[in-house]
Amino acid sequence: MTTKADMTIAPPVRQEIETRLDRIEAEHGVRLLLAVESGSRAWGFPSPDSDYDVRFLYVRPRDWYLSLAPGRDVIETPIEDEIDLNGWDVRKALTLLLKSNAVVSEWMLSPIRYRTDDPFIARLAELADELLDPRAIAYHYARSGKLAADRWLDGEGDVPVKKYFYALRPALAIRAIRLNPAARPPMNLQALVEAKARTSERANGTRLPEIDALIRGELERAGELPARKLRDRFVDRANQLFLELVNP
Repeated sequence: MTTKADMTIAPPVRQEIETRLDRIEAEHGVRLLLAVESGSRAWGFPSPDSDYDVRFLYVRPRDWYLSLAPGRDVIETPIEDEIDLNGWDVRKALTLLLKSNAVVSEWMLSPIRYRTDDPFIARLAELADELLDPRAIAYHYARSGKLAADRWLDGEGDVPVKKYFYALRPALAIRAIRLNPAARPPMNLQALVEAKARTSERANGTRLPEIDALIRGELERAGELPARKLRDRFVDRANQLFLELVNP
């Protein structure tokens, strides 16, 4: 089903991305399970000069996983024509998900799809919901937010719009999971960031003291979130999902 967010990708760009995804499957001998937009376009605040950050999950034939010396668990391609296209092996994704990795979660929540999800993704999302560790997710966003706000947040003067919003988004994600620790934070923040859509990422923007305070405050509150200890049944379930995928 085509969504409103999907329609923000120009048809020629979408066609080129789909062609490159087909090429990756053919050249690497993999099957794509998920292919989404992961950057500012998916977050809801692209700039006129934003790249297309295409991310995907894939599975290889069973025998590849039985090798004593397995190959790399990522596929990376150079950025061409503003298209940044990279993906993870599903075993890597499952391993990281068991640690409440927020990156895997975000990919599954992206509102922009370049492929129809494999049925496996619905089961992966269900697992992600059940093993959610609010504190681990919050710490992930706190780290990324502090990195984005490095040096400028406690200073004075205008800052590049890109830096401002790259610090604001993780701060709002922490707030979202504080308000509802049982749900993974939403990815799209369109209603909060309309200004960025009209501004180059390299342009400076006037800072708002209230927003600065929100960013600073939320990034320091990650430790307030409840922590959940990983239970063995989640490891077993993840392993079973993987085995069912590679042994159809």
